Amino acid sequence: MQQKSYFRSMKPRLTASPFLAHMTADGTPLLDVRAPAEYLRGHIPGAVSVPLFDDGERAIVGTLYKQESREAALLKGLEIVGPKMAGFVREAKALSPEKRLLLHCWRGGMRSESMAWLFRTAGFEVSVLEGGYKAYRSQLRADFARPWPLIVLGGKTGTGKTAILHALREAGEQILDLEGIAHHKGSAFGALGQAPQPGTEQFENDLHQQLQALDPGRRIWVEDESKAIGRVYIPDLFRLQMWQAPLLMVE
Repeated sequence: MQQKSYFRSMKPRLTASPFLAHMTADGTPLLDVRAPAEYLRGHIPGAVSVPLFDDGERAIVGTLYKQESREAALLKGLEIVGPKMAGFVREAKALSPEKRLLLHCWRGGMRSESMAWLFRTAGFEVSVLEGGYKAYRSQLRADFARPWPLIVLGGKTGTGKTAILHALREAGEQILDLEGIAHHKGSAFGALGQAPQPGTEQFENDLHQQLQALDPGRRIWVEDESKAIGRVYIPDLFRLQMWQAPLLMVE
């Protein structure tokens, strides 16, 4: 009964922190309604891509908006989306039989509001991310700037830092495995045997997700890394905290 009451309290629009809390605590499906290229560049971990427009359609509507008018773009958008509406609802029902959804676009504007209207009309409870993916990225940067109780594990290549890090986790310590998140061992041949690396934006999103799962009141062990891990980069605000944190060298 408490769970049902909680879901009824979902607001039509949520700022980034409560929006992500719904997703994390309750497993509410999150739909990213941006175009596929936007999703591939970077998305909230766990989000499902359900694009309102494909990349070509988005370009057409955007060009009309800039070169003609908002009305022309809106009419073209309706022409494109109309035949897709039933498919969107069927896909949403498959993802959320209980008919509860979170969704976002780039800025929390017409794309997300249009999809929210459709799903609400079909009987779904829907919360839209206020400010869209852009607001999520702003929250991410603010969270990286928060003070984190880091302890850095340093040492030369081959001293077993990653193994020690994982042993610390087995002993109940909190760790961040930056190389694991980056799918790269950090050395010249560090990509061998690894899954393809994400882009830097997605690496930041994945790092943020893991960081948010940790207790900021307890120490967090992290391996010393240069700014780049393969072709992705540690966020400057977080890297600065790593530089300032206590360093334990493995010899």
